[in-house]
Amino acid sequence: MKLLLDTQLLLWAAGRPELLSPQACAAIDNLQNELLFSPASLWEVAIKSTLGRPDFRVDPRLLRRGLLENGYVELAIAGPHAVAVTALPPIHQDPFDRILIAQAIVEGVRLLTADALVARYPGPISRV
Repeated sequence: MKLLLDTQLLLWAAGRPELLSPQACAAIDNLQNELLFSPASLWEVAIKSTLGRPDFRVDPRLLRRGLLENGYVELAIAGPHAVAVTALPPIHQDPFDRILIAQAIVEGVRLLTADALVARYPGPISRV
């Protein structure tokens, strides 16, 4: 199964795996799953780290390199993803989460999140 991890799960998987739930660990460790990440997550990390957010203290270049070296696949953002955001209900206003949700819907991949608000969206989303 193809799994798109949200930014929080990516950061935890890369640097604080003890924060991952058992369900998240099982999904990430399952060799049958293809793990994906979005440039939107790198963008979010870049912006929030420059704002001094303590939970985003990571160099996005190093994060990207580490993800690729560990077998994650980068899911590029394309026009259909951006357009699909317009069809999302106004549950959550975070633009980074909204593009991840749109990517999952358009690509037919499962979005994994620890965020209860994101998990309220219809579509292939699992809260772990």
